[in-house]
Amino acid sequence: MAILDLTLAPVVSPAFGGMEFGTVGQYEVMKGTAKGVLDPSNPLNAGIVNLDRAPRNSSGLVEYIVDVAILKPVDMSRGNRRIFYEVVNRGTKFANFWINSGVMGNDPWGPGDVGTGFLMNQGYTIVWSAWQGDVVAGGGRMLAQFPIPTNNGQPIVGTSREEYTDTGISTTFTGNLTYPAADLDPTKATLTVRAREHDPRAIPSDLTWQYLNTMQISINRPAGYDSGAIYEFIYPAKDPKVMGIGFAAVRDVVSYLRYEKADDNGTPNPLKLKGKPSIKKVLALGVSQSGRFLRDFIHQGFNEDESGRITFDGVIPLITGSRKSFTNYEFAQPGRNSRQHEDHLFPGDQFPFTYRVTTDPISGETGGIHETCQCNDTCPKIMHMDGENEIWQGRGSLVVTNTRGTKDLTLPKNVRAYLFAGTQHFPGLPPTMGICQQLSNPMDYRPFIRALIVALDRWVSDGTQPPPSQYASLKSGTLVPPLSTGFPDIPGVNYTGLVNYLNVLDHSTQPPTIGAPYPEYVTAVDADGNSIAGIRHPFLIVPLGTYTGWNLRAIGHGANDLCSLTGSYIPFAKTAEERIAAGDPRLSIEERYRNHNAYLIRVVFATLLLYLQGFLLVEDAAQIIQDAATGDMTQDHLGVQIDPEIAQIIKEHS
Repeated sequence: MAILDLTLAPVVSPAFGGMEFGTVGQYEVMKGTAKGVLDPSNPLNAGIVNLDRAPRNSSGLVEYIVDVAILKPVDMSRGNRRIFYEVVNRGTKFANFWINSGVMGNDPWGPGDVGTGFLMNQGYTIVWSAWQGDVVAGGGRMLAQFPIPTNNGQPIVGTSREEYTDTGISTTFTGNLTYPAADLDPTKATLTVRAREHDPRAIPSDLTWQYLNTMQISINRPAGYDSGAIYEFIYPAKDPKVMGIGFAAVRDVVSYLRYEKADDNGTPNPLKLKGKPSIKKVLALGVSQSGRFLRDFIHQGFNEDESGRITFDGVIPLITGSRKSFTNYEFAQPGRNSRQHEDHLFPGDQFPFTYRVTTDPISGETGGIHETCQCNDTCPKIMHMDGENEIWQGRGSLVVTNTRGTKDLTLPKNVRAYLFAGTQHFPGLPPTMGICQQLSNPMDYRPFIRALIVALDRWVSDGTQPPPSQYASLKSGTLVPPLSTGFPDIPGVNYTGLVNYLNVLDHSTQPPTIGAPYPEYVTAVDADGNSIAGIRHPFLIVPLGTYTGWNLRAIGHGANDLCSLTGSYIPFAKTAEERIAAGDPRLSIEERYRNHNAYLIRVVFATLLLYLQGFLLVEDAAQIIQDAATGDMTQDHLGVQIDPEIAQIIKEHS
């Protein structure tokens, strides 16, 4: 058996202050570790980079240990007999925030943390396990212990690359290394700087650095470069971890909880019911980094367990765009996220981009996310969900078009693609300026996710078809070149059409060799600058401002490059007089809505339509109408609140 030992103990019982959830009752939290083993000779493990060079136990198997946490009904017989598995993001649990609209954090078990309580009211058993071997301990993050391979007993040495940006304005700063330096001779490493991503690399005379130890360098900031400058450090590294074990660890923990009665030590499966496994179906969610992990998980064939059984029945890659992950590599860095300004050239964003198998004339390769699973009938049903930021930063168009950008693709029958129009990466947060030129985008797409989870459950359970895909397309004219969107000329808004452009990359050299470009397509907009494609929130259909998936960096922070994962919120003028004085082409609020009741009636109709289409649950529809009824039309009306932990978590995950 792949899982030798799963040791869990209740740590919070009952959770949420003893709160009862519908007919399910109380929940409890269990935490512990799973010790797993892998046979490098098993064909299902053979693709894990360096697994064959990892240390082995007396049975010739490779061992690993991962943290496990389970939030389950106290009485399993009252649950829905389904696992909702969330792939943790850099060791952090996101589901309570993204799905329940509750507090974000690793221990959100208090009575005030629960948000809507959606997952618990549905009766899910929620499971998390660690998969990323380089997560730093602390903050309750979930950790994985993976072995370090060797080359016949000698350390493996190779070239590794680091990037540092948004480093502040102090004279010096410290850069952490992912892997220890193999040689502290500074002549064997290089450090360059550039103001923006597309600028040439430079080594000014006052750019100096030194090793502080094998895991850190100190950099002296050169004159003329602001906080947003990009520092690239290339050095000889050693002791890579077998990071690809993360895929097998997720597969094996889920497979054990789903199918087995006990581990090798005879310890019963904690999800058993009447002595047998109680789980009938498993849904998986991955948010951002962990969504890219899930796409990679399927692409590399890990949705088949070592007994030939399916791991996940339904999968939600959330806000991933067309990317995968930088995980199953020798000197992997799974935390990297390719954006236009940051981490732009790291692996994990190359072909294939979409689910069906296609041939890419630009790279000359053939492949697809479903390339392996379609051969053994282990492809899950997939709901691919993107926000509008993924169009700009995640090349979302490549999920639904061919790589020439000449025609739309027909997605496999078991795949749906949904685009949440007018949204940024992190949903439902109060507008702030930060390092961007415009206010951030507060639009909240989480109500759509809840409705679609219900639809996904029905789809995997009895074949009930979910709502059809709602994504931008070439045929409908909602996918267009970046300079042909029709974005209005709004005073104080600098629209440049900049996207996270993509080229074929050769990572055998460092920095990577840049090859042929891919076409760039983004969503068309209406006269207000609001996207016309995908699922449109009632507050986008009946707007009080312009909501975009992009924003630009402000002066002092790499000005005019894309501002990471942030969208824009550009409020309308309150009156016609203010609009005319400002030269704003967008109608003012008073010109749009005769009074608050006129505004509210339009919100009600837009909300009911989304409910009838299956994109809103009744309770979320009611809440949206309530927010519109009680909000001030001249202010931000979304009424969102932010937990003190969120700002730090967003910084860590950007």
